[in-house]
Amino acid sequence: MAANSEQSRLLLNLLGGLKPRRLRTPAGLAMRDELTEERLFITELLNDPSVPHLSIARCRVLPGVTSQLHELGVHEWYLIEAGLGQMRLGDDKPFAVNVRDCVQIPAGTPQQISNPGDDDLVFLCVCMPRFEQSAYRSLED
Repeated sequence: MAANSEQSRLLLNLLGGLKPRRLRTPAGLAMRDELTEERLFITELLNDPSVPHLSIARCRVLPGVTSQLHELGVHEWYLIEAGLGQMRLGDDKPFAVNVRDCVQIPAGTPQQISNPGDDDLVFLCVCMPRFEQSAYRSLED
């Protein structure tokens, strides 16, 4: 419980100094659904250097696909929007994820998600601080 309270306090402190403003993704990047080396389609919804505390992306995994085994240098949360999946974190046994599940992934945790279903697996990925490619490390050869 203390860890969750500490995370909540940290988040409120980070957001407390924010002022209302509009951010606009450049037209060339808006809603671009790109297949990445991670084997996911990713659409960056918010990833702006002027908002260094967090980023948000929508990820899509095709049926039968497993993402690349990797770790990030940032904290992540997966919020499952559609489909079903199998999540692997560190050395723990894989577990099922479904719509409305939220998976918390601490920085440096080896991770992988697969889609054993017949429909796309879609989830939001929230990163704190914001995701930058230098934070990504593949654990596959």
